Amino acid sequence: MIRRSIAFVLLVWMLGFAWFALLLPQPAAITPTDAVVVLTGGPNRIDRGLEILASGQSRKMLISGVDRDVKPRELAAQYPGSSKYFKCCIDLGFQSVDTRSNALETAAWAKRNKVTSLRLITHDWHMRRARFELDRELSANVAVTNDAVSTHPSLGALFKEYNKYWLRAVASLLGM
Repeated sequence: MIRRSIAFVLLVWMLGFAWFALLLPQPAAITPTDAVVVLTGGPNRIDRGLEILASGQSRKMLISGVDRDVKPRELAAQYPGSSKYFKCCIDLGFQSVDTRSNALETAAWAKRNKVTSLRLITHDWHMRRARFELDRELSANVAVTNDAVSTHPSLGALFKEYNKYWLRAVASLLGM
């Protein structure tokens, strides 16, 4: 009985990993939302957020998880043609240090800015956990569009992220 239970749990875990690794979230079509939230931590995320602002389909953007030493002017200099957006439309979030605190920072920012729809931008392998955390913190009346930046993650990176995702889900069930 114990062996069968362990085998069943292992089978469910392996099938879940196959789902997680093979069906990564995809980029979303550019459609209107009140705001864009970009989680720092990898290439092309901010570029995608700037693309959405430039399209005119969102009015504001939060870059969550920015290092405290970064200045808006310095960040804008890394993205040619973006300085006008940094002056009017982009807020830098310096409070978060991980995915869970990204969600807290985003929820507070969305409430302050009366956001009713937002586009979440992060890497494809990170989207599920980021969205899980955001859904726990965000008001239920805010519609969220997942907009994953496509990557080519290693099997090791997927394995690590999959386990983080399920550990957070279990911790959540336990009230942590």
